Amino acid sequence: MARAYRFTLLLSLYLVQGLPYGFQVKVLPLFMAQRGTSNTAIGFIGALALPWLFKALWAPLVDRYGSARFGRRKSWILPLQLLLVGAALAGAEAAERGALVPLLGVILVMNLIAATQDIAVDGLAVDILGREELGAGNTAQVAGYKVGMLLSGGALLALQDHIGWSGIFVGMALITASSALLLVPFPEPPPAGAPPPVLRSLKDALMVPGTGWLLALVGTYKLGETMMDVMLKPFLLKVGGYAPAQLGLWLGTYAMLFSIAGSAAGGLLATTRLQLLRSVELTAVLRVFPLLGVLALSLAPLSDGRVIATLCAEHFFAGALTTAMFAYMMSRVDRRIGATHYTLLATVEVLGKSPGGWTSGIIADRFGFPAVFATAAALSVAYLVLFPLMRLRSSPGWRGPAPTAAGASPEPDSPTPASR
Repeated sequence: MARAYRFTLLLSLYLVQGLPYGFQVKVLPLFMAQRGTSNTAIGFIGALALPWLFKALWAPLVDRYGSARFGRRKSWILPLQLLLVGAALAGAEAAERGALVPLLGVILVMNLIAATQDIAVDGLAVDILGREELGAGNTAQVAGYKVGMLLSGGALLALQDHIGWSGIFVGMALITASSALLLVPFPEPPPAGAPPPVLRSLKDALMVPGTGWLLALVGTYKLGETMMDVMLKPFLLKVGGYAPAQLGLWLGTYAMLFSIAGSAAGGLLATTRLQLLRSVELTAVLRVFPLLGVLALSLAPLSDGRVIATLCAEHFFAGALTTAMFAYMMSRVDRRIGATHYTLLATVEVLGKSPGGWTSGIIADRFGFPAVFATAAALSVAYLVLFPLMRLRSSPGWRGPAPTAAGASPEPDSPTPASR
């Protein structure tokens, strides 16, 4: 199996999964505002992404069931992609009629389909990537998802005057169908081993040695960063006086491109001889500097050049850290229950960063924006203490045999001394 084909396939699959969320956060608020929907109602559209939060509940089903003949993961991914095409076409019809409630239902269904596909695609990535390929594979994951968001929330939105709201959904359907065609000829390798019963799989994932320290590492690495991200745009609007369109260009285009570049850099770092945990640690250290840069913005007069440079640097190093962390997470997964185990870690990642966003507004209202950014930077510095503790007290658990796809030779699972 050609390595380029595998990475292209993963990139396309993760790209498709970013389409519904990109529409939800970038396009849907505009669609609703144009129809006079209240700001309160628009504020609740985040609930449409709840399937991503709860997907660990049905991840064991994706691990347990599937056609070995057609492909354990393909037998989930391909039907889900066809369902996503159908849902997008239904969204086009609802958008054409201006029917808001059916449209919201379509977005919820699309998120449910994409979240379930994500479970299977993560399991596929665990199955087909060798240890030396985790950096590149997770670059495809992170960058692919971001490109999907850019397509639905940026490129297709820019064409809205010509294709209409319904045309955005048609575009998403065509992109998804193209990805499905790329998947059809893929020769999926056989499972690494028989999956355990559904009710045991989550227990097995939690019983891997060192899981407590791993969950602490995964669950807190974005806490300070999220706190800063949530309040950064209100700060630039209210204190800096920048126009929303200007911030949209800087954050939605410039910074996002740097984020994708950072994801590629993080993936490259994770493919070097540098041990994966060291890659996460290095990118976590580097991530602190742009957070301090954001704090500096709140303490001195603003200039366009400083703002743009800080935004791009923050997104670059945040993207690098995310890819390095995802590669490390994948290296710690038990391949027998790869989809379930990785989904569990990804859910902890989402839950762990949420309190940062919830508390940021409270701190800003009571103490001001500089207090928010100082707290965010302090949390990101304090997080670095986990790395020496992780090396001293945690040992990686068994991950099953290395994949045999693409001629990869089995590699030992035992950790290097540096990772202990």
